[in-house]
Amino acid sequence: MDKGRFAVPAEVTAWATALGVAALMLGTGLSGPHPSGGRALLGSVLLAAGGLALAARRRAPLVVLAVTGVCAVGCLAAGFDALAVSYLVAVYGAVRAGHRRITLGVSVGLVAVLHLTAPVFREGGVGEALARARHTLELAWLIAAFAAGEAVRQAERRAEEAERTREETARRRADEERLRIARELHDSLTHQISVVKVQSEVAVHVARRRGEPVSPALHAIQEAGREASRELRATLEALRDDGTAPPHGLDHIPGLVERFRRTGLEATLAITGQPQSVPAAVSRTAYRIVQESLTNVARHAAAATASVLIDHRPDALVVRVDDDGHAPVQSPPTPGHGLLGMRERVAALGGRLRTEPRSTGGFTVQAELPMKGNS
Repeated sequence: MDKGRFAVPAEVTAWATALGVAALMLGTGLSGPHPSGGRALLGSVLLAAGGLALAARRRAPLVVLAVTGVCAVGCLAAGFDALAVSYLVAVYGAVRAGHRRITLGVSVGLVAVLHLTAPVFREGGVGEALARARHTLELAWLIAAFAAGEAVRQAERRAEEAERTREETARRRADEERLRIARELHDSLTHQISVVKVQSEVAVHVARRRGEPVSPALHAIQEAGREASRELRATLEALRDDGTAPPHGLDHIPGLVERFRRTGLEATLAITGQPQSVPAAVSRTAYRIVQESLTNVARHAAAATASVLIDHRPDALVVRVDDDGHAPVQSPPTPGHGLLGMRERVAALGGRLRTEPRSTGGFTVQAELPMKGNS
């Protein structure tokens, strides 16, 4: 849960706790009444092992619970009179991980085993042996460890719920703002661009009917109007893509390549690897990368050919777009909004994006998208 700037890694904290508990139990056990000889060595090993086992309490809380319980019984049988701190910490970790019923059952069983074995392995009267068993695992400390683990588990669950609520609220506000921008763009630009486009086409048509030469500037205005209309439609489509309509993804890439092919670009598509189920976020990002790359090729690269490669790998989806345009090898491209947008999309999935000129001429865009991307 620690996300601060100077947060200690969880593995370091786990080992520090394990070493601290092991040292505490060794010190307590050896400073009090304890046997000598082989039993002393065995008891010391069990005390240390119980503490060191706590290093794995986050990864395997139930295993650590069992190991520390066995060590507690072994220490009592060896003649050591020390509180089973390692087992209490293991109870806390197991309950925090959500294993409340199993932990309760194991703890009840351990208390019973300690009281049954104490008279067998400890010298003196039955009352003294049972008192030492209770000292090994005091009920009050056991309840406190159980309660602390449950309290932390509830607090973490509430924090996760609050974080999820904040993310949903932020996402809803972003969707509302995106739709508002789409409406503003539609109301303010669509009509004007349509008027420019229609007027230029009418002017070209009238000039041709009269047999008059068409001004190059008029042709440029006509083409610019068409391009502006296409880009505005694409922008509005992207802004309105709030997840309620089927988003563009891998299945739409062949149609996208075909549309660019009809514009005169010699575009090809190759799919390699073993196709598999792809997360929705990865599929959407792959489509947007191909779309942005081919748009840049058509607008800026003066390329004749472009190739799109979709490579299905076991742990990632690789998208690569190559062209033969005029991209100087010596100077990398200046990142525009398109490249920045691609980088943001890829980074959001934890992937990697490479954009660079090719040694043989042209430009390469390659994205590696992990298959664990959010849907």
